[in-house]
Amino acid sequence: MEFTTTKQAAPGWVGGFEQSNPNFPYPNGSENYPLPDLSSLPMEHNMTHINLLTRQQGVQWPEFSWETMPGVPASRCYQMFSPYISRLGYTDTGKVYSIICPQQGLWIKGFGTLNVEVTVTGNRGWVDENTREIYGDLTVEPKIWFSPDIHKSILGKAAWTIFDALSVEWPFPSNKEHAIQLNTYNPKHPDQKIFPLMRGTTTDFPIPEFTQHYDEAWSVGNLEVMIGNPQPTNSTFVDDFNHLVMKLFNVGSGHMLAPENVLAWNVWFCEPEPVDKQEWIEHAEKWRTSIDVKHSAPTGSGSTPKFFDGTEFTVKDALVEEAVMELMHFLMSHSLKKHHPKVH
Repeated sequence: MEFTTTKQAAPGWVGGFEQSNPNFPYPNGSENYPLPDLSSLPMEHNMTHINLLTRQQGVQWPEFSWETMPGVPASRCYQMFSPYISRLGYTDTGKVYSIICPQQGLWIKGFGTLNVEVTVTGNRGWVDENTREIYGDLTVEPKIWFSPDIHKSILGKAAWTIFDALSVEWPFPSNKEHAIQLNTYNPKHPDQKIFPLMRGTTTDFPIPEFTQHYDEAWSVGNLEVMIGNPQPTNSTFVDDFNHLVMKLFNVGSGHMLAPENVLAWNVWFCEPEPVDKQEWIEHAEKWRTSIDVKHSAPTGSGSTPKFFDGTEFTVKDALVEEAVMELMHFLMSHSLKKHHPKVH
C-alpha cells in the first residue's frame, strides 16, 4: 500500500549518509534480506550524542504485537501503545544517533503497577527522507520494577513494607536501580543480541486493518525481539522472588515477556520535524514520572489488546489473584524466617 498523507517534512533535510558507504543501503531488489551492513559503525548509547541531533520522527502510532500463548499464531494480540512513546533522532544528513523505545505500566488489579521500560543500550542507523526509508541496528534491555502506587492497595502496601525490611540484605525491584533485567536476542539469529529496525511492516504475521495507518503516517518500520530469561543477581533469594514477579507480570499481560516469546512492533512515523534537544533529554524522566505519579502516559492512552478479528483480550482475575498470593506468601514466609529464625 502507498502512504496518502499530505503532510510535509520540516525544511533542512540534506541527506547523503545512507550513500556514504556502499554497504549501508538496501541491496537492489531486496525486500528485507540481505540487510544493510552497518557493522562499520559503533553502537551508540542513546544519550551520548544528543547535541548532534537536528531532526526526529515521532512514532505516533506504535503498533505492538505478541502471542499470548507463545508458539500459537492464533493467540496473537495487537495493541497500540501510547502515541509518541518512541521516536527516532538523527542529523540533517540522516545519521541516526538516538532511538527512544517504550516505557509503560501494567496495572495488577488489587496490587499495584509494574513499570516496564525497554532501554536501548545501543543503536546505529540511517534515515532517507527522500524515499521515506529507514534502517537501524539496536540492542535493548527490558527492565521491570514496582511503581510507588503499590502503596495504594492493602496487599501492595504490605509487600512494600516487607521490601523495606528485607532490602538492606536483598535488593528487590522496588525502583529502576534494582529493576529486573531481561536478556533479549535477534529472533532470526538467537545467538546475536543485535536486531534490526527495517523499512515497511513485518511480513511474519498478518496485519489487521485497525493497526494500519497509511492515510495518516509519514512512513513505517518494523522490529522484532526475542525475550530471554532474567539476568541473575548475586542473590538466589532475589532471583526466586524476581521469577515470581515475572510470573505475575506474564499472567497479567498474556505472557508478553515469557522466555522465547517474540515481541513485534510496526512503528508508524509522523513527518520529520526539528529536535528540541532539552526535551529529548527530559523525555524518559517525563514518562517515568507520569507513570509513577499519575499512573498514565503523558501523551494519552493507547488501545486495548485485541485479536486479529477485533475481539478484546482479557485476563482471568482468578489467575492474577493466584499469582499475587503466591508472591505475597513468598515474601511473608521469608520475612517470618528473618525475624524468627527458628520458624521453618
